[in-house]
Amino acid sequence: MASESTFDVVSKVDKQEVANAMNQAQKELAQRYDFKGVGAEVDFSGETILMKANSEERVLAVLDVLQSKLIKRGISLKSLEAGEPFASGKEYRIEASIKEGIAQDVAKKINKLIRDEGPKGVKSQIQGDELRVSSKSRDDLQATMALLKGFDEADLQFVNLR
Repeated sequence: MASESTFDVVSKVDKQEVANAMNQAQKELAQRYDFKGVGAEVDFSGETILMKANSEERVLAVLDVLQSKLIKRGISLKSLEAGEPFASGKEYRIEASIKEGIAQDVAKKINKLIRDEGPKGVKSQIQGDELRVSSKSRDDLQATMALLKGFDEADLQFVNLR
């Protein structure tokens, strides 16, 4: 009798890579000529990334620098949740955060996608902030992975294939 094979669908971000991207962005902001004298900076406090500059265009350029550094470090922009620029005194700010884990509503959408479009005999269940997918056939699991790679609402990784 064949036992069931499983894998977990997770959404994790390497915190060290985020810190490295932040440091690279800070260095670039300090060195670039177009950021001289505009008060452009990136701060990381707890779970929040705070970008500041003296105009809305400059703070959006700071966000662009940070996004490019995250991409170079292999971090998906689906994990970065950036707000809109807002005025705070004489400067403009953008608050952003790094999303980790799969939210309940997104997990339900993934579950429905697997049920509707995945191979027959594949089962999935929500376990906290991750999803366990199981099937008797490893080929069905690989087909399910290929299906989920096209899912664009969250940055998904596949771990613990057994």
